[in-house]
Amino acid sequence: MISWSGLTQTFEYSSGDVASPLGYRLCSTRLGRARATIRAGIIESVSSRRGTFITFEGLDGCGKSTQLERLAVVLRSRGVEIVATREPGGTATGERIRQLLLDVRTAGLDPHAELALMFASRAQHLREVILPALAAGQVVLCDRFTDSSEAYQGGGRKLGSAAILDLHRILCGGLQPDLTILMDSDVGSSVERARRRNRDRSPDIADESRFESENRAFFTRVHNAYLEIAKREPQRVLLVDARGSAEQTHGKIVDLVLARMNVPVEPRRTRNAG
Repeated sequence: MISWSGLTQTFEYSSGDVASPLGYRLCSTRLGRARATIRAGIIESVSSRRGTFITFEGLDGCGKSTQLERLAVVLRSRGVEIVATREPGGTATGERIRQLLLDVRTAGLDPHAELALMFASRAQHLREVILPALAAGQVVLCDRFTDSSEAYQGGGRKLGSAAILDLHRILCGGLQPDLTILMDSDVGSSVERARRRNRDRSPDIADESRFESENRAFFTRVHNAYLEIAKREPQRVLLVDARGSAEQTHGKIVDLVLARMNVPVEPRRTRNAG
């Protein structure tokens, strides 16, 4: 007897089973119990969170990593406990997957394999970093999350949104950020900035330019997919025009985040000793 497990069904095959032309018998009861157990564990962790989950999204080179770091400084100055992390990566396992995904030497990777690796990193990241931090009441600032997969693999790689959203529901328990900062920028200028950053990197920094080597049509599809997500979920996704200076963009983001969170507007003052 041979068993095969897919994302949505499990079948068992027996040479003596002629219930259907292909000899497959749907094992819905056992599958349902197993999947319910897995999903219940994730949902329990998600529903018990007490912290705040904020993600940053946008094209490569839009400046989101810098803006995340700057927001972290502002929130910490106001007494907020921050966990700053990134995807793919964020854990030891995730960082190894990141090297494979972003290394320009990784050639010929099938889009479906690419998507699977993204979610493998994300599932580990969720369990090891994000959920524990939220359960501890911390604010998690994450550089990319599932919206990136929907934009890059769903849009850029033309896999569509359905597969990404199904994987997110199964592997991430449907966890959604409380707030997503989508930094909107011009496709051409953002990608060129990312390519220039990689060209100017020091020799001891890994080459992570695999996506930047894609053509303009690819990034246009990514950009359009991001805009569709923002249109679909306007309460969660806040579109920030990132075409101005880094300082102007920072001001917009801080105003938006402080308006959404119960955080003091003024930084916390440190008392003088004595």
